[in-house]
This record gives sequence, structure tokens and C-alpha cells, in this order.
Amino acid sequence: TSKPMSLTNLGKFFLTRARELLSQGARLEQEARDVAAGKQGWLGIGFVRSLLYSVLPRAVRAFRQLHPAVKLELIELLSENQPAALRNGRIHVGLSRHIRPEEPPADLRHTALFEDAFVAAIPAQHPLARRKTVGLSALGELPLISYPKDPASSYALHVQSVLHTAGAHPKLGHEAIEIHTALGLVAAGLGYAVVGASVAERGQGDVVFVPIPEIQAGTTVLAVTRMDEEGILVASMLSTLTELQMPAPPKIRRSRS
Repeated sequence: TSKPMSLTNLGKFFLTRARELLSQGARLEQEARDVAAGKQGWLGIGFVRSLLYSVLPRAVRAFRQLHPAVKLELIELLSENQPAALRNGRIHVGLSRHIRPEEPPADLRHTALFEDAFVAAIPAQHPLARRKTVGLSALGELPLISYPKDPASSYALHVQSVLHTAGAHPKLGHEAIEIHTALGLVAAGLGYAVVGASVAERGQGDVVFVPIPEIQAGTTVLAVTRMDEEGILVASMLSTLTELQMPAPPKIRRSRS
């Protein structure tokens, strides 16, 4: 008609909010597509602290390149506590260290990442640190620094059992709550610790890592997921982890000298 149409006050109120809702709907649709394609979302990863020295940092860097917009939540958890966190949805992937091969529970899946041989962490200034390998009798000169001091973990007892089985009778010097503390006590010259060879990948200058030929045992590092997990981000992280190549056990010492 010859008369122009104009919005009433109610129409102005409705139009502004309608545009906002339509815009939010379009964003929600796009975000849903991005989540379905693995471009957005979040991924919870539980890990044992010793893996900060090896597989975890490299896996995170590689995953970030593939999924830069995905939020990663890293949660430190003992291997024994990761199944519960997987079941209640707190994490999607657990990176754990297992003493011996075992069948996973029916609702969980184990993906083996690598075998981690035991090595001795020795103070850099100790004469044993200059050796290419170290025997159990020589290690007996030093107190054993045990870790982790946690009733829920069997790792410390297993290490002592392995030493006893090999014929050693270690004298327990200190019990550290976690591996960082244990290596700090080693650096201070208070004894030696038995760690996975992968820890030497980011060795510190005041501690050296020396193979123990008399001990053939080690641990297995696993990625643990729910059996019914079908998320694209979990699949991508598992693929990233399995493609990473772990270095061979250290053949040279690491020290400042």
C-alpha cells in the first residue's frame, strides 16, 4: 500500500530476540557438526606421573596438531584408580603402568603401548654413575629410595619383590610420595631408585640412568579405554599413542659431566 509498515514496540522486542535465537541456533548447529567431526569437544586423559617423562608430552603435542580446538584435560591418577574414572566419565583414556600382563575387566579395553625395562637412577657424582651397567651387589652399597608411598599402589612392593627375586637385599632408605621426589632424593645423593627406562628420555643433569643386566623384568605401559567407547577423539588419541615410537633403553649415562 502507499502507507509504509513499521514495527510496533512488541514487534521490535520480538525481532531482536528472534534474531538472537536464530543466530544461536546456527552456531549450535555448526558446533554440533564440529564436535561430531572431532574439531571441537573435550578429551579427559588420566595418567601416571612417570609418563610425563616420555609418551605423554609427545602424544599431547601430536594430538594438538590434529585437533587444535579440542580441550584436553589431563588428570594425574594412579593406574589402580583409572578404571573408576573411566567408568564415571571423568576421563576418556587412561595411561597406566602395569606390572604384568593381565586380562582387562569385561567393560574395559587395554592397548599396549610399550614395554619399559627397569633401570637404576643413581646420583651423578657417585662412582657407580660412571659404569655402563650396574650389578645388584654394587647397588647394595646404596639405600633404595622407594616410591610411590601410596597404599593404593603396588608398584613399590613389586620393585622390592623383583630385587629380592634377583638375589638382592636392598636396604630401604626413603619412601617418596611420587617419582619427582624420588629423583630429587637421588640427586641429593641419598640413594638409588628403580625406574622405567623411558624416564631417562628427559633425564636430569644430576641423575644418571644405568641398565641393570640382572633384572629382566619391567612394566607394560597401556592405554585403557571403555569397551563401548566410540568417540572420534578417543580413536584419534589411541592412534596417536600407538604411532609414537619409544626410544630404546638408555645405553649412555646422562649427567652434567
